Amino acid sequence: MRSLWPAVFGLVWQFAQAQPATPPSIVFGQSAPLSGPAGQLGVEMNFGANVYFHEVNRKGGINGRRLELKVLDDRNEPRRTVDNTKRLITEDRVFALLGYVGAATTQAAVPTLNQHGVPLVGVFSGADSFRAPNNPNIFNVRAGYLEESQAIVRHLLTVGLTRIAVFYENDANGQSGLLGVEGALKERGLRSVATGFVEPNGIDVAQAVKQIVPAEPQAVVMISAYGGSVSFIREIQKLAKPPSLWNVSFVGSQVLSRELDERGRGIQISQVVPFPWNANVPVVREYQQAMSQVNGELSFGSLEGYITAKIAVEGLRRAGKAPTRASYVAGLESMTNFDLGGYPIRFQPGNHNGSSFVDLTMMTSNQRFVR
Repeated sequence: MRSLWPAVFGLVWQFAQAQPATPPSIVFGQSAPLSGPAGQLGVEMNFGANVYFHEVNRKGGINGRRLELKVLDDRNEPRRTVDNTKRLITEDRVFALLGYVGAATTQAAVPTLNQHGVPLVGVFSGADSFRAPNNPNIFNVRAGYLEESQAIVRHLLTVGLTRIAVFYENDANGQSGLLGVEGALKERGLRSVATGFVEPNGIDVAQAVKQIVPAEPQAVVMISAYGGSVSFIREIQKLAKPPSLWNVSFVGSQVLSRELDERGRGIQISQVVPFPWNANVPVVREYQQAMSQVNGELSFGSLEGYITAKIAVEGLRRAGKAPTRASYVAGLESMTNFDLGGYPIRFQPGNHNGSSFVDLTMMTSNQRFVR
C-alpha cells in the first residue's frame, strides 16, 4: 500500500523552511491515525489541512500571525487519542483542535476538550453522538451518517433493491452508521435482512460473512474503515452472484481503490465533499491549484482536510485581532450561511452541524471514480 505519510513529513519540512516559526503563532492540534489499519485516513486529512495552512501563511497568515498544525498519531486507538488530546492542550498549548478522525477515538477525547473548553473543528466521522445533543465545543463540517444512509437507501430503492444488509465496524462509528441505515429503512417500512460486524482495526470477517450471506441480500451497506471493508469485499466477491456493495465516506476511498484495484469496479461510495476532480466547483478548483504547488495527490480525504482547515481559518478571521476561544466559537457560529465556493456551511448557536452535502460515486477498474 502506498502511503502519503512520507509526503506529509516532506510537506511539513517544506512549510517550516518557507515559514520560520516566529511567535506569536496560532497553533491548532490534531490527533489522528497516521499509522496502523486506518492510517491513511488521518494522513490524507492532515495533508489537506496543512496545504491550506501553507496557503494562508504564504499570504501573511491571519493578522500577521502564522498558523501551525501540531499532529500526534493515535493509531485509531481511543486511549492514545485521550493522551494526545491532553498533551496538545496542556503541554503544547494549542488554541483549538482540528480534523480528528473516527467516532470512538474522538468520543473518548470529548470529556478532555470539554473540561478545558477547547473548540474542535471537523471530525472525520458521521456519528450522531457529535451532532445531537449539540456540543458547544464541536463543529461538524461533514454531513452525518443519517444523511449518507438516506442517500444510499433512496438510490437502492429507486433501482428496485429492497433486500439490504449492513456490515459495520463494531465501535461508535460503525454502530452509528448501522443506526443510520436502519433508520432510513424504517422510514420506508423496511428493515435490514442481516447484519454483521468486524472489530475495530480488525480484518477477521468470517463471522460477518456467515451472518450476511445466507440472507441473500441484494445490496450490502458497509460502515467500516478500509481494512475491514477490503477483507469483507474480497470474501463477498467469491459468491457466484455477489450483491451490490456500498460504503459510506469513512472507508477512505483512495486507499480502498488501491487495495482492490481491478476488483473495485462497481463498488459505490457516498461522499461528503465535492468530487475532487471537478474544477467547476470553485473550492475544488482552489484546492487543486494548492495541491499542485506541493505535488499532492487529489483525494476525497485531503479535500475534506482542506475544507475543514478553510472553515477553521474563517472562524479565526471573524474572531477579532486578538482571538480568544470564546470569540473563536462566536466567529464560527456567525457562519450561518457561508459559501466556501460551492460548499455551503451553516453554523449557528445551538446547531454546529455545518453541511448536509452528500454525493454518490462509483469506483472503476483503474482505481478511478465516477459520479
